[in-house]
Amino acid sequence: MSALAKTDYARWSLSEAVVADLAGKGLHLFEERLDGRACAALLAEIRARRRFDESLFLTEAEYAAGSAERPGANLLDRLDAARLAFVERAPQVVEALWSLLGPDYRLLERRLVCVMPQRCTPAWIRRRAESGRIGDLSAFVRPELRDLDYLGGADFAQDPTADARVVTLHVPLHAVTEAHAPVQVLEGSHRLGFSAFPHDLKRAGQDSWRYRNAVHGEMYVTERALTGEAGAAALWHACTLTGVRAEAAEHERISLRYRFARGEARHAGLDEVNASLAGPL
Repeated sequence: MSALAKTDYARWSLSEAVVADLAGKGLHLFEERLDGRACAALLAEIRARRRFDESLFLTEAEYAAGSAERPGANLLDRLDAARLAFVERAPQVVEALWSLLGPDYRLLERRLVCVMPQRCTPAWIRRRAESGRIGDLSAFVRPELRDLDYLGGADFAQDPTADARVVTLHVPLHAVTEAHAPVQVLEGSHRLGFSAFPHDLKRAGQDSWRYRNAVHGEMYVTERALTGEAGAAALWHACTLTGVRAEAAEHERISLRYRFARGEARHAGLDEVNASLAGPL
């Protein structure tokens, strides 16, 4: 077999695996990691611009006085576009998106996301969370630093676009363990289609949940933590339930989050995935 034929075969195998994983689990984990050195270089540049500690946040008095949002601010837009080529031009990522969304797939959004451990969150903010988890911390961050997303945890939810033509790509910029509040994925939860938040979930075991979507049925799903080395990328369906438990985190987690949409090609693998779902799209 020629080298070209081997390459074609490898890509076709990846294409089939991505579609099969999205159909069966709502999640694809890339076997080949993205460039770890590029992850480290980007992380170093971000850390050089920002301290991820209590200095990020407004005081309680400043918050009470009100502070302007910074719409459209995105730290990634201030970086050299070539710094993100290790993700956006990575052969395994391009092949996966091509197979799922068609050759004219569209980039909807790219953001940096930082999950903050509670020990780095001011006490006055933690007090506000006593009656319920504060997931999005961005409103408490100083306006000039709101150019990335800050989370203090997140209940299980689906993609906010509520569009089954969209997929999310997640890329950690450093090694992630349970101490970094990894993304938690409920594998297979996408099969019941979109459902209203808060979702009808009941824990059924240490890593198992009973998930119900009204008249569209119920199922038992397994919770999986996305731990691993820098560049251990994951791709998931818009209907897949994901969350973050940051209460016991010891370190911040910094990652890239992309959202891509299906193009206008006549056929794409995501069509097969969506055709297999039982609930609304």
